[in-house]
Amino acid sequence: MEKVQVLTQYMPPAAAPLIAKWIDYFQCEFKISRNRATKLGDYRHPFKNAGHKISVNNDLNRYAFLVTTVHEFAHLLTWNEHKNKVKPHGQEWKNNFKRMMSPFLEQSVFPEDIHRAILTYLSNPSASSCTDLQLSRALKRYDQAYNSSRLEEIPLNTVFTIKDGRKFRKGERLRKRYRCLCLDNGNIYLFNPLAEVTLLATGT
Repeated sequence: MEKVQVLTQYMPPAAAPLIAKWIDYFQCEFKISRNRATKLGDYRHPFKNAGHKISVNNDLNRYAFLVTTVHEFAHLLTWNEHKNKVKPHGQEWKNNFKRMMSPFLEQSVFPEDIHRAILTYLSNPSASSCTDLQLSRALKRYDQAYNSSRLEEIPLNTVFTIKDGRKFRKGERLRKRYRCLCLDNGNIYLFNPLAEVTLLATGT
């Protein structure tokens, strides 16, 4: 459980349990690293007495952190299957990246814009998500929202703001969306549970 709690601080909470399982299953040393200008993450295959090693930069927003983590685990799985007999970002890696990303797409852990960008990216993954402009732009939109919360994670009646500055109070969930009261105009709006919001205060 401790692993999941730590991972939750860096990636969408719904994704943390599966990543924790992968760390245990592959007996991988997973390190959250300081910012590295030349790379977002890194994979090192077993060598001598050391096992698999993955590192991911700690300053990535939660969605970029998850995409990078899956990217590196795809390297791990590809090495397990083929060792160093295939290209680092060849078809084998691409197939594994698609396969390992699938559970997170099925869980809808990404906001709609990133979800769409990932689907496009998965049609032919490149060496790095940063080289795909559509996905890179979608991920970067959330850089400033790193310290915010997803609507589904905050308590009922919490007051929050969105990017355009409007204030809302969180209401009950209606099927797939939350019914929220706009405190600026009194209107009701329906929000996606994954909407990034900034907390102001808790109502009574």
